[in-house]
Amino acid sequence: MLGTVLLLLALAEPTCPSPAGVESRRAEALKRLLEVFGMEDPPPPPAHSKQPPQYMVDLFNTVANADGVTKNPDILEGNTVRSVLDKTHSEKMRFLFVLSSVAKNEKILTAELHLFRLWPRVTDGPKRHHVCQVSVYQVLEKGQLDTPGGKKLLAVRLVSLQGSGWEVFAITQAVRDWTEDESTNQGLLVTVQGLGGSLLDPPPLQFASGGDHHESKKPMLVLFTDDGRRGASAPTAGFPAPVLPAELPVPRRPRPRSPRSLEQLQPCQRHPLSVDFEEIGWSGWIISPRGYNAFHCRGSCPFPLGENMRPTNHATVQSIINALKLSEGVSSPCCVPDKLYSINLLYFDDDENVVLKQYDDMVAGSCGCH
Repeated sequence: MLGTVLLLLALAEPTCPSPAGVESRRAEALKRLLEVFGMEDPPPPPAHSKQPPQYMVDLFNTVANADGVTKNPDILEGNTVRSVLDKTHSEKMRFLFVLSSVAKNEKILTAELHLFRLWPRVTDGPKRHHVCQVSVYQVLEKGQLDTPGGKKLLAVRLVSLQGSGWEVFAITQAVRDWTEDESTNQGLLVTVQGLGGSLLDPPPLQFASGGDHHESKKPMLVLFTDDGRRGASAPTAGFPAPVLPAELPVPRRPRPRSPRSLEQLQPCQRHPLSVDFEEIGWSGWIISPRGYNAFHCRGSCPFPLGENMRPTNHATVQSIINALKLSEGVSSPCCVPDKLYSINLLYFDDDENVVLKQYDDMVAGSCGCH
């Protein structure tokens, strides 16, 4: 539970601290925990009950298991995925996405415009078109869209007029321009044309807008970015089998031992360490997971070190020097994580956009003597 984490971080004083001291150290511990997650302050919970985009939920479930531990490290491009909803809330084919939540140090790898294609309008007479041409433009001058310098073509595609569903357009360069200079972000324009290039009025194809359609169909900008925060080890899919402790020899003359001495006899192995986001007070903005098992390593590394202790060559030599007392001040090797795994958080940011972020080196996958 959270108590284990905060005690490790905050309750290191040998004497009993005052209630004010405990609260102060708890606040310091939570501050340091936020730093681990790359934040200065926790985002506020959404003002109204909001459902995350299904795309983001599905992506989280593809990348991570129920505890958030990465199960497929090769899917994400970078370590952050941001979903930004349209701010225009109009039925016209104009869209605006505010990128204030994107940090200056984030590198834009890929940007996608996700539009939900509605069922075609019912028209009188025979249907003349089965497909149409959809073009996405970056708006350069709002009042001069009909001039060559008023807009810039980003993507074009033939779209069927049968059925409904999501259409995805790559607009990476436009988003890079916007993040470098916010004033250039004047939105996007989407047009529907016939195969000959003529505008269709009224257009037989429409996309869901931000104002008049269900939240699950709202226009969305999806950004795949990398903030440069990388751990010491790369994420690895799956968990290894737990390190099984060697059987302890039964002494000929058993004597009562204190719990501490019994613990010292236990060989190096992995133990649970549960982190509960609700206990921390983060459940309002974290969507998934509700918590995870970080695990921790505990136990002795006695001479001689067996293979089950997963020792490094250095640890083996150190244990020999320690056992033979060949040098003063050389301790026995320590029980530490020798494999670390990443976790993923799905959460609401300060602008109530949904973010999927991957954090390296968050779970002890196995333990060894080092």
